[in-house]
Amino acid sequence: MQRLKRALAMASAAGTVLACAGAAAAQEVTPDAAQATAPPASDDIAAAEAPAEPETVAEPAPAAPPEPTPAPTISDAIAGGKLLFEVRARYEFVDQKRTAVLTENGEAFTARTRLGWETGDWNGLKGLVEFEDVRQIGPEHFQVQVPGATTPPLNGAAKAKYPIINDPDVTELNRLQLTWTPNAMAQVTVGRQRILIDDQRFIGNVGWRQDEQTFDAARADLAYGRFKLFYAYVSHVNRILGEARDWDSDTHLAQLTWSPAEQLRLQGFVYALDFGNSPANSSITKGIKASGKRWIGLYQLAYNATYAHQSDYNGNTPDYDLDYWAVDLAGTFDIYTAKVSFESLEGNGTRGFTTPLATVHAFQGWSDAFVQPLGGNKGFVDGIEDLNFTLNVKPRWKWTYLFNLDVLVRYHDFWAERTGAHLGHEWNAQVVGTINPKLSAAIKYADFERDTRVPVGTAAPPPSRTKVWFTLEYKL
Repeated sequence: MQRLKRALAMASAAGTVLACAGAAAAQEVTPDAAQATAPPASDDIAAAEAPAEPETVAEPAPAAPPEPTPAPTISDAIAGGKLLFEVRARYEFVDQKRTAVLTENGEAFTARTRLGWETGDWNGLKGLVEFEDVRQIGPEHFQVQVPGATTPPLNGAAKAKYPIINDPDVTELNRLQLTWTPNAMAQVTVGRQRILIDDQRFIGNVGWRQDEQTFDAARADLAYGRFKLFYAYVSHVNRILGEARDWDSDTHLAQLTWSPAEQLRLQGFVYALDFGNSPANSSITKGIKASGKRWIGLYQLAYNATYAHQSDYNGNTPDYDLDYWAVDLAGTFDIYTAKVSFESLEGNGTRGFTTPLATVHAFQGWSDAFVQPLGGNKGFVDGIEDLNFTLNVKPRWKWTYLFNLDVLVRYHDFWAERTGAHLGHEWNAQVVGTINPKLSAAIKYADFERDTRVPVGTAAPPPSRTKVWFTLEYKL
């Protein structure tokens, strides 16, 4: 009995010790540990026993593929084009040596308006249509005439007392063309178009006159590496005197250019002109040209040298053979450019070397004194040699309504190529400025003084004359 009491007492003491130890252990366990060691709730047991699954992030739904861009239509190309609009107003004054017939000064105030539309691109194709209108404003104190003609003026016999100012009233389709550019190496243009070749010495648009010269033609421009080929077939020439004086044409124009370096560009050209209603202007001209430029320190030098031979073509005129030589050298430093040029157009006493499709106003003086009686364009029957000097300055002066000034002064000295007789000299001057990005103004002056000493056997030089122009031009 005593042993039983002693065993119960020992068990009670052991329980008391275990209870105290358990309480102490419970006080040392952290709340997180208590939660970790707590038996799971009945709903969590299955989750605890199930294998863990990787955490997933919801992915956005794939975007719908973009709608395919529809191919542009012809209507899109037309609507996406651009407006062509310009107005050029000009006052021209001419004081020419009086004769028994020519007794008055000439003056004209004319306005030229062009309106057209050029389409955007459609499969490499672009279209263009443009109309042109020239109107005289005020009295018509001038005659419109083919240079060198002996018939009455085109605007009436009563106008013969005035000098020639060839800006007749006219409204016509100036350009209507379609251009195809399949790649960077080829371009083809068909329709009524503007053709400008280089400095327009042989082929140009006579842009100085109000009624522009354009061509009904098929043209191809090809390029491969350093080579370029130009060819055009011209079926009609829309000249500056209105439709009544246009030329029917069966003309071929070709030029091959090789540009191995900036210092050298070589060109070979053939211009075969055949005009059904102006046979005297028909000819074939073959030539070569070398040009280039290079920098020497702060100076840039540029040169041109041209030789051409002209002869009769397709039996339109009596046989003839005439040569053309030209060379010029220009130097530019900062805003200054000085240039010396020499041109020789051979003549045989009956006709001289001519360029009937050129912008001839830019050559042999702005007074346009020299004409070719048989050809109806600029030239001289005894030929002409023209030594001229030019100074061009582009001042940095800028005012609110006048900037981008360009000042040019040129002096010409003329001699007959066949006889060596001195024909006269001419001064030219021009100031051009910008009033705003769309409006420009120009003042231009030309004064030709003939040599009064005419040796026997020498064709007489043209009469002396002075011309002044003031022009305002607006372009979109």
